[in-house]
Amino acid sequence: MIFRRILMALIAAAMFAAGSAVAVVALAFALYAFVEPRLGRAGAAATVALATAALMVLGGLALAWAGRKKPLKASPSTSGGLLERGLEFLQQKPIVAATAAVGVGIMAIRNPKYLGSVLRAFLDGQPPSK
Repeated sequence: MIFRRILMALIAAAMFAAGSAVAVVALAFALYAFVEPRLGRAGAAATVALATAALMVLGGLALAWAGRKKPLKASPSTSGGLLERGLEFLQQKPIVAATAAVGVGIMAIRNPKYLGSVLRAFLDGQPPSK
């Protein structure tokens, strides 16, 4: 069962990668076809190469910027509420929060009874029933 899920995830990732590659080639060809009447074949090829290099540089800068260590803020006081800590977490790590939201959404679709139990326990302040 787990092997099947892993295999399906790998197949989905391969499909997304192949689709991305097709889209990039199609966009490069569209740029070539757009510029070719004005600049000729060599100029159009150079334009596509320049656009690709510019995108690679921008992607590298974005990755370098994302990989920098961010200065840590002072730790929140223990008297801070759950909502304030949650909002601070969303501001500090939006990608992790978005991934968690997608996971919770998938869990809610697959088992809404469990999500209802967790929400009820959260609002009542009691541990969830099993």
